[in-house]
Parts: sequence; C-alpha cells; structure tokens
Amino acid sequence: MNYVFDISSLKTYHFPMSALKTLQKFYTVLFVLLLSVGLFTGGYYFGKRGFDIEYKKNPPVVRVVNKETGPQDVDFSEFWEVWDLINKEHIDRPFDPLKLMYGALKGLTSAVGDPYTSFLPPAENESLGSSLNGEYEGIGAELGMKDNQLIIVAPLDGSPAQKLGVRSSDAIMKINGEDTAGISITEAVGKIRGPKGQGVTLTLKRGEGSDFNLTIIRDKIVIKSVSWEDKGDGVAYIRLSRFGEKTPQEWNEAVSDMLSKMPNLKSIILDLRGNPGGFLTGSVYVASEFIEKGVVVKQVTASGAATNLDVERRGKLLKYPVVVLIDQGSASASEILTLALKDYDRAEAVVGAKSFGKGTVQDARDFKDGSGVHVTVAKWLSPKGIWIHKAGITPDYVVDITEEDVKNFRDPQLEKAIEVAKEQVK
Repeated sequence: MNYVFDISSLKTYHFPMSALKTLQKFYTVLFVLLLSVGLFTGGYYFGKRGFDIEYKKNPPVVRVVNKETGPQDVDFSEFWEVWDLINKEHIDRPFDPLKLMYGALKGLTSAVGDPYTSFLPPAENESLGSSLNGEYEGIGAELGMKDNQLIIVAPLDGSPAQKLGVRSSDAIMKINGEDTAGISITEAVGKIRGPKGQGVTLTLKRGEGSDFNLTIIRDKIVIKSVSWEDKGDGVAYIRLSRFGEKTPQEWNEAVSDMLSKMPNLKSIILDLRGNPGGFLTGSVYVASEFIEKGVVVKQVTASGAATNLDVERRGKLLKYPVVVLIDQGSASASEILTLALKDYDRAEAVVGAKSFGKGTVQDARDFKDGSGVHVTVAKWLSPKGIWIHKAGITPDYVVDITEEDVKNFRDPQLEKAIEVAKEQVK
C-alpha cells in the first residue's frame, strides 16, 4: 500500500528494503513467543524456530534461550532480559503480553526518528483505514508534525473541528491535559478519535499567541472527497479534500456531472486547500485528467532505485486551463498533483499560501491480528525532479486570509483564483 500522508498518510506494495525485512523478522519472533504464552499457560513447553519457552503465571516468567538475533552487530539478548525482568519483578505483574509487544514495536518505529514511520495496533490501524475511506468517528482534523511539534494539517470540511474554528498550522500542545512532546502522529490520532458524542479537549497554540483550550465533541465524519460548483462565466470550481479509496469514483462522477451541466465550460479552479494527501494512486489518477502523457511523479528509494508513475488514462479536461488553490494544509499527494500540473504548464497559476512540504512516500503493511506498520520507503520528485520536502510549494499569487476575512466569511484566495481563471479565457 503506497500512500503519501500521515499522517500521516496505497494499494501497491514495494518492499525491497532490508530494514523492513528485519522488522518483519522481529515481529514474527515476538508473535511466536506471545502466541505460545497465551496458549500454553499450564507450563506446556513449546519449541519452534530455535526457541524454548516456559511460562509460569505467578510470578510470570518468560524464559527464552537460543535467541536469534537480527543483523550481526545487534544482540537482542538485552531486549529479552528486560522482558524477563518486567514480567518477573514488576510490582503490577502479570501484564498483557500483547500490549507489551505492541509497545515494543511502537518504540522500534519511534526510534527511527521519522514521524511517518510507525506501528499501529489494531484499533489505530482500523481507524486510519476508515478515515481514508471518508468515514470515522472523531473531530475531523488531519494531523501532522512540523519541527517535532504536533500540528493540525487541516480541519476537514464541515467537521466539528472546523465549526469550532480549528485552523491549519494550529499547534496541539496537549490532549486532554497530557503534553504532546515526543508523541507520534498515530498515538495522537488514537487519543483524539473516539465515540461520537464524547468530547476531547485540545490545548492549541496559534502563531505567537497564548495557549488556549478547545473542547470538541466528536461526531461521525462522513465526507465526500470531491465536489464542484459553477462560479459563472464558464468557470467551474472543483474541491478535492483528500485522496481516499473512493476518490477516483467520486472524481469521475463530479467531472461527468460538471461537463453535462456546463456546456459553456471555459476554465477550472482546482481547490486543494486543506488536502492532506492520502493514496498515491489517487494523485496520479486525477493528474491524468489534465495531463495528456508523461511522468506524473518519480519515486526514489534509499538505494537510489527510481520508479516513474505515468499518466494512466486519457482525461476529459485536457483542453481547459486550470488554476490551483493551495495552502499550508495542502500536503503530499496534493503537492504531487500541483507540481505535476506546474511542470507540464497545465496550471496557469497557483494561488493561496505555501503548502505543507511533505516529499516522502510510505508503504503500509497489515498483519493478521489487524495491526499494521507504515514505513517511509522513498522520496517523491516532480516530473522535473523537484523535491519540496519541508520546503513546500510557493504560489504564484500569495494571498493571506486574515482574522477579519474569517469573521466576515470572506475568501480572498478563492476570489483571486476566480479573477485569474476569468483572465485566462478572455
């Protein structure tokens, strides 16, 4: 599963990386150990893959001998010593061994130092999958990490977070009073999401202002990823809020509806503001609507191996000029799409604010117990070889939205985009 969001962020597997193989081997070792613990609690001895295991409930003792190691310069004996010590000596024993295993795997991925590489226990993994499908229970905000600080990448359209005034780039200092220093994106998602009708209190910091608390009541979030409007004078406005599993289908429906209802179509505004990304294949699919042929995005792995993802179909909007709207909440897949349109001169102009700047690709693998792991396996480059990681895309027309604009429900970025779009067809 390839995706380019966090948050971070999918159906094709590319796993040449030795690091991920090591992770799989480590996971298998732990799983065998814990499966035997659960099934043979009466002192039954189980031998497999060079392991001899004995379990006694009180005190709980897990004895492992003839341990395999990973790379030659890594000795896993220290890990097992700590495991034994906790299970034998800790005052609160016995512990749930599965919980300990998940904690170990979270620590392993966290040690990589990449906020987009993470291990997700079953509940968190399911929650992330649901959000990419556009349906889950929570506050409706995509999270990200910037300068080691947890932030709001974008509140989703019509969500509880958006209705209460949460904005892109708001820093999340605390969740229900717990400091977010050192927290991973997936851990934060697990704490913020929850049953509909229950509240979560976020301590936010906006710019240089003081911290403030905001209690948001969770709701069921069901959001279509594509919508459109007729802005008059032959200008069509298409809003693309994310790249989920259903985005290609929803995109086709929107484009067909737009073309049937706008025989006078002259130009298009593509709004990617607050679009945090999602499925990599979705960005290629949408780019193919506007670009006739060629490379949409390049992927380069740690070994230097490069893969090109090309235009995959003949689009219906090849002849129409396009104006793209972005802001600080536009990340990963939306940045891929924006740069592809720019590199092929299909974007007449980019309007708004500098984008988020996420130039890496994650592969996701699900395990039988419902858990999953996301690993950053590549960086992506535009067709011309541009890498915008941590730098973002600067619009051709930089337009700020002020506090006064928000109070008066004005959208100067969209107003500028409409102005530019109309100039293109005079």
